[in-house]
Amino acid sequence: MVESFGKRLQERIRALGPLCVGVDPSRETLLGWERPDSVEGLEFFSLRVLEAVIDVAAVIKPQVAFFERFGSEGYRVLERLIADAHDAQVLVLGDAKRADIGSTNEGYAEAWLDERSPLCCDAVTVSPYLGFVALEPFLRLATESGRGVFVLSATSNSDDRVIQSARTDANESVEEMVLHTVADFNTRDDGLGSVGVVLGATRDKPHFNLPSLGGPYLVPGVGMQGATADNVARIFDRCPQGTVLASVSRAILLAGPDRAGLRDAAQRWRDDLSGALL
Repeated sequence: MVESFGKRLQERIRALGPLCVGVDPSRETLLGWERPDSVEGLEFFSLRVLEAVIDVAAVIKPQVAFFERFGSEGYRVLERLIADAHDAQVLVLGDAKRADIGSTNEGYAEAWLDERSPLCCDAVTVSPYLGFVALEPFLRLATESGRGVFVLSATSNSDDRVIQSARTDANESVEEMVLHTVADFNTRDDGLGSVGVVLGATRDKPHFNLPSLGGPYLVPGVGMQGATADNVARIFDRCPQGTVLASVSRAILLAGPDRAGLRDAAQRWRDDLSGALL
């Protein structure tokens, strides 16, 4: 039986700490590094971040949109980043937020979770807003391949709250419906499951019993959006060790392009998060 992504992630968090570093090569960030907003700048940025956080971050999380804007050349850089990260034994979470009807999701799932694809990551983010049933191709392929899926529940952006706090016919919020559905799915796995949720650290703590998810949490909103390691610890205070992965992007990336500066910033966040969560 294939070991679940959840188990692999939990082991890595326990070994290295709960830091996920976002690889977000936006135009503003590239220019801030005094690099051109070009494929060459994109490649320099991406590989420099990876080099700086090896053995510090449990996971890197490339934001796919910033690569996609350069078309096929951007995807070439993303493919190299994924391959280099895997060579360095760094887990890769593709922040793609894919969502569509089930038949189209078959293609998306194969792109991001099938080992035949050069875009294959250890896990991928998906959106449930076209129906949770439509995510079945992702969930099935993740389970079969030992890879993971993070389903959006409550993001760190305030603009999303109208939808995520809306009530279902069962009178529960949409974000809590997602949490319950993921928890039900994870009961079939032995140990920590392959399906996690995205739950922002800038949100109020939900009524859902967070330790019962049976899968990992990806926690954005830490750093420049205002949440601290202590905020994360308060929300996830009773969750099993190694199940909470905090994502930090700009608060680390602003220390570049100096490799030592990036590594020092990543280590500080890693240490703060480890002290609060582990």
